[in-house]
Amino acid sequence: MKPFISVPPPSWLLLVLMCCPLLGMVEAAGGKKANDNDNPHLGDSDPERCMRHHFVETITHPIYKCNSKMVLLARCEGHCSRSTRSDPLISFSSVLKQPFKSTCSCCRPHSSKLKAVRLRCSGGTRITATYRYILACNCEECS
Repeated sequence: MKPFISVPPPSWLLLVLMCCPLLGMVEAAGGKKANDNDNPHLGDSDPERCMRHHFVETITHPIYKCNSKMVLLARCEGHCSRSTRSDPLISFSSVLKQPFKSTCSCCRPHSSKLKAVRLRCSGGTRITATYRYILACNCEECS
């Protein structure tokens, strides 16, 4: 059995994090991968599974002359199930309005929190922009 050897991160990674602090925010916010789907068909090794992805967006007001701010956002993206299903429905009526029940799963936000950003505008006024920050993604039934 080989002994475990701890290897420090490469120096270029530390340089990137020092030069790009938003990458550090992405790393800190994504400490735990937000993959709460317990889908037996897609393991953690599947790079296209349903999971949270971070990106940076610039918030600007569409009408007023305000300063803009860069914020860290997240979206849910990826595959859930490789198959969908349609089962026939049994009815005792001569007319079937919905002859099948279809099931499928979609990659959706499982939990999120409300966040706000204040923009400084001309004349000293402040405007607040709000958005939902996704904490975790999950495969849920499509509607």
